[in-house]
Amino acid sequence: MSSCARVAGHCGRCEGELPFDFTMAFQPIVDVDAARVTTYEALVRGPDGESAWSVLSQVTDDLLYRFDQACRVRAIEMASELGMRESLSINFLPNAVYEPEACIQATLDVSARVGWPTERIVFEITETERVRDRQHLRSIIEAYRAMGFATALDDFGNGYANLDLLTDLTPDRLKVDRELIMGCDGDRRRQVLLQAVKSLADELDILLIAEGVETREEALWLARAGISRQQGYFHARPAVAALAGDLGPALAALRDESRRPRA
Repeated sequence: MSSCARVAGHCGRCEGELPFDFTMAFQPIVDVDAARVTTYEALVRGPDGESAWSVLSQVTDDLLYRFDQACRVRAIEMASELGMRESLSINFLPNAVYEPEACIQATLDVSARVGWPTERIVFEITETERVRDRQHLRSIIEAYRAMGFATALDDFGNGYANLDLLTDLTPDRLKVDRELIMGCDGDRRRQVLLQAVKSLADELDILLIAEGVETREEALWLARAGISRQQGYFHARPAVAALAGDLGPALAALRDESRRPRA
């Protein structure tokens, strides 16, 4: 891996204007047992709410580092402007981090400027299939933990984000991919796999989050299985430059139903 380009407090790779604009949408991660939103994930969107792909397709290799840093800054600025009180989850590209202590400076600077507590930042590791140096990724996770940040492994159970990653990595959270969640209320094989992942996460002291929850039946089965942290369209769609409304009553009703004996 090449050396960090940061010199005298400035980085030629990470600083400077991007040749395109973007904004952020925010999707809540809920805790059914607590009947509340715990975290918002920041998701990139075009300036007028266009898809993430409309933005990501413009990110060339030369712009990768600059874009990664710009997303962190934009997410924290917008979360602060919206009055978010929950934790903020920010996706990051491991290959866009040369040295964790240097590449975190923009995050620390904007957090200090807007008064955002760094302990309320979660970094989601994305595109693990592009990571060839697992030791580098491990060093990022360990450095972030030492600085007070939490980390999450995204899309667990799909593609390259598989079981063997946990032999090297120690994330604080695992986000189970939609492929395992889909139809779990009526699919015995998915239920067995999800129960096994839940046991694994408990043994390793990792918080489990179900991604892509799209139906009440899925949400209810997951809650009954002890997977109370959930994210997906059933609870709320991503909202551009906005937070979700009051989800408390709906979550409380779901929690209460999950605790009632089944007929």
